[in-house]
Amino acid sequence: MKIYTKTGDDGTTGLLGSCRVRKDDLRIETYGTVDELNAAIGVARASPIDPVADSDLARIQDDLFTVGAALADPNPEGPFHRALKAQSITHLEERIDAMEMELPSLSKFILPGGSPAAAHVHLARTICRRAERLVVHLGNVSGEHVPELLIVYLNRLSDALFVIARVINHRADIADIPWRGL
Repeated sequence: MKIYTKTGDDGTTGLLGSCRVRKDDLRIETYGTVDELNAAIGVARASPIDPVADSDLARIQDDLFTVGAALADPNPEGPFHRALKAQSITHLEERIDAMEMELPSLSKFILPGGSPAAAHVHLARTICRRAERLVVHLGNVSGEHVPELLIVYLNRLSDALFVIARVINHRADIADIPWRGL
């Protein structure tokens, strides 16, 4: 099977099902941003990190494919709209709680950075926030369906990525970088 189909040469792309839309369609922008987030997490995983953080990020990448599939399906009854389960959110919350137990408490805002892996996870967190905003926007567009669980998942995921970045630095014995403020 060839990787190129030439079907998108006219500026359109196919959604799940037989529907074709312009490549600048909001739905395409939304799941494209989720794909970008997944790639950013892949970059973080390519950096040296501990096996537990790597495992957490691997599970997140798998969940993000499910999120992207739901966003690529405009049919509210489509199978991917129910593929992401509440257990994925519960798992993120449990992991956040467990990781926070090993971290010093925050008394100041921190700047993104530290180790290369943590810096990449911080970047992924900001992409996650953009994806969340786009999912909310897509859900507000008349006639578009977005499973509410996707918004909750992305909101919790950005929190998890913040904590994962901190824990990667902590486990590498790299201190958080405090914001000096005004």
